[in-house]
Amino acid sequence: MSDGLSRQYYRNGPPHRAGADVSFGDLVKIFGFNSIHIGRWVQSAEQQQAANLFFDALCDLQLLLQVPEQVISLNGSLALTYGIGGQRGVCAHYQPQGRILALAKNAGGGSLAHEWFHAFDHYIASKLFSPTPAANRFASRCWLDSLPQHSHPLNELLNQAFSSLFLSADGSNESDFFRHCRTLDASRQQLYLAMPEEMAARAFEHMLQRQSVKNSFLVSGTLQSKAAKLGVYPDEALSNRLSRLWLAYFRALGQHLRRQG
Repeated sequence: MSDGLSRQYYRNGPPHRAGADVSFGDLVKIFGFNSIHIGRWVQSAEQQQAANLFFDALCDLQLLLQVPEQVISLNGSLALTYGIGGQRGVCAHYQPQGRILALAKNAGGGSLAHEWFHAFDHYIASKLFSPTPAANRFASRCWLDSLPQHSHPLNELLNQAFSSLFLSADGSNESDFFRHCRTLDASRQQLYLAMPEEMAARAFEHMLQRQSVKNSFLVSGTLQSKAAKLGVYPDEALSNRLSRLWLAYFRALGQHLRRQG
């Protein structure tokens, strides 16, 4: 068993599978993912355990956000890969070209929420802005670039969240969190932590880990890790504000889609 799956992942949510095993094919059927591909070196026992972990984590994400299954697959546009390729030192990544969320076999656990938000951030850009941004643009970066927005109550909640994340309370300066991320990047002579899409994904996963439903395969390491102690995640006040806005957004999105369906 690979190191990434042999560890125990804590969760306290309801028993979505009633103790039964599921397959990656079940994830496609239930959530509507565009495709799921498994690496050739993932053994059958690893694949079974991974399918169960993914299923529980995605069901917990759906429960936390209070959305229909189609939101988790971003209306059928999102593809998943597990144990395929990857880069040394990178446990997970989102690839805009092809809309692929990829988790490594040995170290992807705990990264799912972060990468899912990257996928959402990319997907929602075409719904939030007009004219439609370039295919590889993230909504968070488009927002910082002040692209024109579609007027819609749902979009206003996202607008408020991005404003809270990136700007001071009066909107005249960058937020304390943005400034701190820039300072951390400067100390390392890099641009990464202050990239808007990375700030947004870290803020989202941190907000999720602070909710009552816990799943360490979905998200972990945002509260007590070395990175957390450096301040790469929002402080409590900002996280509470983002929690209210993002959870209200997804709840309203879920209600809107159910009325339509």
